[in-house]
Amino acid sequence: MRAEGLDWRDTNLGTRVRVALWLRDEVRVGNAFSKAALRAAITDAEQVDRRMRDLRPAGWVIRTNLDKPSLQPDQLFLEKIGAPVWEREHRAAGLRQISAKTRRYVLERDQHMCRRCGVGAAEAYPGEPGSTARLTLGHVNPHGSGSAGHAEDLITECARCNELVRNLTGVQMSSAQVWERVKALPDKQKRELLEWMATDVRPLSPVERAWGMYRQLPAALRDEMQRDLRDLLES
Repeated sequence: MRAEGLDWRDTNLGTRVRVALWLRDEVRVGNAFSKAALRAAITDAEQVDRRMRDLRPAGWVIRTNLDKPSLQPDQLFLEKIGAPVWEREHRAAGLRQISAKTRRYVLERDQHMCRRCGVGAAEAYPGEPGSTARLTLGHVNPHGSGSAGHAEDLITECARCNELVRNLTGVQMSSAQVWERVKALPDKQKRELLEWMATDVRPLSPVERAWGMYRQLPAALRDEMQRDLRDLLES
């Protein structure tokens, strides 16, 4: 029976509430489900995967195959229902508020580039012409449900890396596969990579920093700056 008469099919409800109701009423505690099933159920809302992730800080326990090996890579497991976010007094439970000032500071600190893959705002992914990277903020410890919205807890990520790092799309490459790539690097690049690992930062050259700041500008302003730079070099 659906308490309060609320139904996950009601498009007037927020997406996080609809996802919570779908999990409660259709999946039920103690059962596995897939992201594909969630997307197939709630087709008229955006970022349903993200809204499901937003339930975790509210006490919902949703396991992946990484912490529950019996699951298939595309499966998730509803272990516990947390705060009843469909109730008005719990609507904001677990949501972490990031101020505009903090958001701006983190983006500028990270040079408007994804800290995980290095892609810039609105830049195409290598080998994928037509793709467009969208930058967002992720948490240094994405699995810490109490992770705060302070600058030191945040890093700039592209939407793809933000999704991957939360382990909801499975592991893109295994540790063994990554290690094979690392071993194939020349010794000079191995030492460089080790320095990056030790500081958890990939140092950027001045031109890379300028590129990151340039990419976050609107398209019209980027075109204007490109013309200005060409004129400057030709003068």
